[in-house]
Amino acid sequence: MPIVRVALDVPLSGLFDYSVSDDPVEIGQRVIVPFGRRQMVGVAMEITDATDMAPERIKPVTQVLHDSAPLSAQLLELLRFCSDYYRYPIGPTVLAALPTRLRSDKPLVAKPPESYRLSAAGSELDLDSFPKRKVVQRRILARLADGPCNLAQLKSLSATVGPQLKALLQDGYVEHCEAEVTVAEHQLVGAHTLTGEQQDAVDAVAAAQGYACFLLHGITGSGKTEVYVHLMHHVLQRGGQVLLLVPEINLTPQLEHYFRSRFPDASFASLHSGLSEGERLHNWQQAQSGAAQIVLGTRLAVFAELPKLALIIVDEEHDGSFKQQDGLRYSARDVAIFRANQSKVPVVLGSATPSLESYHNAQTGRYHMLKLSGRALASATLPSVRCVNTNHTVMHHGISENLLRDIEQRIARQEQSLVFINRRGYSPVLMCTGCGWLSSCKHCAGKMVLHLNDRRLRCHHCGYQIRVPHACPDCGNPDLHPVGSGTQRVEEVLQERFPDARILRVDRDSTRNKRAWQTMRDQIHANEVDILVGTQMLAKGHDFPALTLVGVLNPDGALYSSDFRAAERLFAQLAQVAGRAGRADKPGEVLIQTEFPDHPLYRALQQHDFDGFAASQLAERQMAGFPPFMYQAMLRAEGRQESEVFAFLGHARAAAVELQQKVEILGVVPAALPRRANHVRAQLLVQADTRKALQQFLRAWQPSLDALPAQKLRWSLDVDPQEF
Repeated sequence: MPIVRVALDVPLSGLFDYSVSDDPVEIGQRVIVPFGRRQMVGVAMEITDATDMAPERIKPVTQVLHDSAPLSAQLLELLRFCSDYYRYPIGPTVLAALPTRLRSDKPLVAKPPESYRLSAAGSELDLDSFPKRKVVQRRILARLADGPCNLAQLKSLSATVGPQLKALLQDGYVEHCEAEVTVAEHQLVGAHTLTGEQQDAVDAVAAAQGYACFLLHGITGSGKTEVYVHLMHHVLQRGGQVLLLVPEINLTPQLEHYFRSRFPDASFASLHSGLSEGERLHNWQQAQSGAAQIVLGTRLAVFAELPKLALIIVDEEHDGSFKQQDGLRYSARDVAIFRANQSKVPVVLGSATPSLESYHNAQTGRYHMLKLSGRALASATLPSVRCVNTNHTVMHHGISENLLRDIEQRIARQEQSLVFINRRGYSPVLMCTGCGWLSSCKHCAGKMVLHLNDRRLRCHHCGYQIRVPHACPDCGNPDLHPVGSGTQRVEEVLQERFPDARILRVDRDSTRNKRAWQTMRDQIHANEVDILVGTQMLAKGHDFPALTLVGVLNPDGALYSSDFRAAERLFAQLAQVAGRAGRADKPGEVLIQTEFPDHPLYRALQQHDFDGFAASQLAERQMAGFPPFMYQAMLRAEGRQESEVFAFLGHARAAAVELQQKVEILGVVPAALPRRANHVRAQLLVQADTRKALQQFLRAWQPSLDALPAQKLRWSLDVDPQEF
């Protein structure tokens, strides 16, 4: 009797054996099996004739699910690699890569791809007599006059195609048709003449035979997206699929709309956490079948099935959002590189400020360096950067007089300004002037942030919130003062100074509604905003032609952080936000408010010298023994009792020392935020000179960790950690 080995979403290592009777099972197929008292959905990973289990203990497969195609051997190999490299159980690794609907035992209802055509009434309609105010409907009718189209093709016409198409269906001008639309010839709309550097980059990637990793290092505004477009065009002409990974969910819709406008005949699929379960399943299956030619998504899209994969692009490859911080703690950038190698296709890592790991790999020849050193528009120049010493200037609630004066000039010239502060809320903390009480979170080691709009104190770590007290909880003093600034307070100060200015705040609080960010972006592009106040949401991927001034508030905290990556992140963040200014024909300017205007990091920013900054950082890291010259893994634990957390990590460290392998095992220390949501948090760092040595140690260490008693604890192993 054949035995099928099944991956299940349970926190146990290994696969589970079940017998198969009448209904044969394919590797990669979903099955329903008994597990304890439950019935669970799993994925068949292996089929064998032998098992170590006693025959009477082997239960039969309850049901084989035939409602979707099996996972490919290539995807299963990728997931096995992730499970092994990141030391995470194979079952949760495999199941987490699937859309939620594929993890359910409910049968799937397949929806055929919908196509549309003009009805008899639509064919007889004179478009000149159709109301001109119905712009999108006119576009749809004009497009369908050339022949049937599917929904993906119609979406290239406008972001509001859905409701407008529904209106045309109700009016009887458009009807469904069952025939799937096939495109005879691929089209690229609005092809720009490439600069010499852009053409060299396109030629280098297009000429790659098999796997090659390219680092596209282009300054902000240098036209990296245009390079992506031409590479996609090259792949689509040959019938291949492209995977484009982006760091932020907010960038996905606008990029999709942009690429739809450039490739109106191509089929797209988006994959990100903002989709409904049905949308994600449909898009995932479109990718799996090969129907989706361009798959665009955030980090989870790296696990999409792509049978015709021919190119992977990782935009803003340095961004920390590509690293998953719970469950399977994978780096989508690194998995994308492994996947490209596995599939023997090129991968392009694009960034204006590459991660020092990628930059080092390009410098040492492991990756191919492609440089874009000038802005794509001949009239666009890099913004001038100057520092304002906050110790020697007049300040108005955290904003210097210099910056306010420059904003006033931009308003007079009908240009836009961006005030960047990477802290939402009104104020980071509320303080009593009598006894010094601070608005600390009772569940965390952090402070509660004042949100003045709804008069609440909120902890951004655990979510705990309370009403703003009328008096100090300790001494009863009613004189409570906000200390420091957040986006809400900056917005208030600017409204007082510029009462007639149109001010728009963009942060996580103001963009919670589904279409809020789309509406805001439209306002900015229509020049209906004078001053933008925002967090890192505005720092990357946006092109605002009228924006000529960027003011940066409170960036100094990263200069004395205990995290060795803090300076790298600050430089990347400031270079990205500075790059929003002067992207069109108007020159841009950046003002950085700092107490340390002569700091080398700010000097490098003023000179737009990433290479010099990277060289100095890499030299420091080599001396200190930090990545990329060292490979690390972090064991983290958290629990209610401090003694239990430190005892667990102490035993884990002792077990690591006993293995006597070529790794350095540091001491057990509290986490950067030692208490969160009433849980004590601590960590243990292990590092090695080579990746191979670290992986050998982790494989040997894992059984000891699994055997340690940890019923009252949560622990995790983070390979290549980004947060300390």
